[in-house]
Amino acid sequence: MPDDRTTRAVIRDEALRLFAAQGPEAVTIRQIATAAGVSPGLVVHHFRSKDNLRQEVDQYVLAVFEGLLSELTGDGTVSFEDAGAATGTLGEIFLEHLPVGSPLPGYLRRLLLSDTDAGRGLFRRLYAVSRETLDALAEAGAASRGNDPQVRAALLLVNDLSVFLLRDQLTAVLGVDPLSAAGLARLGPELLSIYAGGLNADPPAPGISPDAASGPAPQPAPEQAPHPAPEPAQAPEAVGGQP
Repeated sequence: MPDDRTTRAVIRDEALRLFAAQGPEAVTIRQIATAAGVSPGLVVHHFRSKDNLRQEVDQYVLAVFEGLLSELTGDGTVSFEDAGAATGTLGEIFLEHLPVGSPLPGYLRRLLLSDTDAGRGLFRRLYAVSRETLDALAEAGAASRGNDPQVRAALLLVNDLSVFLLRDQLTAVLGVDPLSAAGLARLGPELLSIYAGGLNADPPAPGISPDAASGPAPQPAPEQAPHPAPEPAQAPEAVGGQP
């Protein structure tokens, strides 16, 4: 298929790919120009500086992520009632909507760890989605908000983002890319199992440990021998042989 992108879009996309792979600080305008098939002067003509180019890449990525997040939230309701349903993770959303080898997940990792307004804004947006998802699950009776819903939503988000932030390390220990179809098929059932067993449990009262709140495991009642059936009453013997 012919590439109908504008020159500016080609430069932006190649910068995104290089930034995701190497980090913005390590990439030069000359490298971007070479990857885009243009001269360094044309890159400067369109963006004036690498910092401006990076800001445009950030805004482009945020716009794409916002569209993907709308897929995750849908109409504002989330249903995990079907144990075989998708877990609704960011990884599944990206796998479904992004082409294989897309640099967006890698750029997400760098953006979230960057000390930039774009990175902080993205995390706040993802946290808001996590809160909405937890509320939807709680309303559906599929989860508990916990004693501290803010912390619970944050932990759910951290669990989801850890796949992106530790993607290379997880691939090394699991032998499969956690963001691939095979990886998600392997992680998904375990994730659902954890969520189904942990999020459905009501939290213990403040100051009470989970073990104390749950108490000892109930013991089965000892079996009792069945009561013997009462013997039928015998008629009194006749007095003096008279009936």
